[in-house]
Amino acid sequence: MRIKANMEKIPGGMMVVPLLLGALINTFAPGMLRIGGFTQALFVDGALVLIALFLLCAGAQINVRNVGTTVGKGVTLLTVKWVVGAAFGLIAYAFAGTDGLFLGLAPLAIIAAMTNSNGGLYVALVGQYGKGDDRAAYSILALNDGPFLTMVALSIFGAIGFVDGLFSVVDFVAVLLPIIIGAVLGNLDEEMRDFLDSGSNMLIPFFAFALGMGINFADILAGGLGGIVLGLMTVFLTGSAGYWVFKLFNWNPIVGASEGSSAGNSVATPAAIASANAAFASVESVATVQVAASVVTTAILLPIYVGFLVKRLEKKGKLQAYLQ
Repeated sequence: MRIKANMEKIPGGMMVVPLLLGALINTFAPGMLRIGGFTQALFVDGALVLIALFLLCAGAQINVRNVGTTVGKGVTLLTVKWVVGAAFGLIAYAFAGTDGLFLGLAPLAIIAAMTNSNGGLYVALVGQYGKGDDRAAYSILALNDGPFLTMVALSIFGAIGFVDGLFSVVDFVAVLLPIIIGAVLGNLDEEMRDFLDSGSNMLIPFFAFALGMGINFADILAGGLGGIVLGLMTVFLTGSAGYWVFKLFNWNPIVGASEGSSAGNSVATPAAIASANAAFASVESVATVQVAASVVTTAILLPIYVGFLVKRLEKKGKLQAYLQ
């Protein structure tokens, strides 16, 4: 029985399938796994611990030794992705209704989904349409794995009056310390980096299931359509912004467009944010399911969009010039 292979046929399946399964159980049989002991500790209460360990593993993939053009491209992608996501998040906060939503979308979900990219999808697309330094830029992009950039945006919004409450220095450190420890370990020892990289993949379905055990299926029905819209925004707004900025710098614009996705691990960001600041607890559930829907949408749509852009460049005879 090929469980893993079948799950991976679904875009973002290793994250989305356990999340939805957990939500299904929590909706129709909420007491089934709440029996105490190791069972409840792992499958119900273990989300934050598992996410913290995942962040440590993700931090180990940040390589500070890459310099030159690689850094320039990575920083540019990171900045464009964050600026676009944060800008639309700010608009959503400014015009949110009394329920804290903007056109059915949680502003927290907008920032989490639009500022955090699917590294695997980026590497796959750039591996086909980019050069070596384009692929190496992923080491910089690893900085948007996890809640850090979302916390930066929310803290700025809090300072200018759009968000209730700010993150203290302790809150930042509490969330970032696992990432920092992972980065130190990964840069001190390449073998440790590889070891932690393999561990991060294993953790994803487990913390996804635990997150699902905190979600009611009714929330998924309410947030699903909004999540699809969020996915469309992520592809066409952040992907297009990356495309045109890279074209402006005379870099391969296909590489810029390849950032137009939502990472599977961004599903964990609302929970991490809510754990650091209780002001976001009321929208954690709907934000989580909307980000999950965005992950699936972007995983399907971005390769199609990139393929369309590639054909346009090929018709103009420009793609090969970027690959030289």
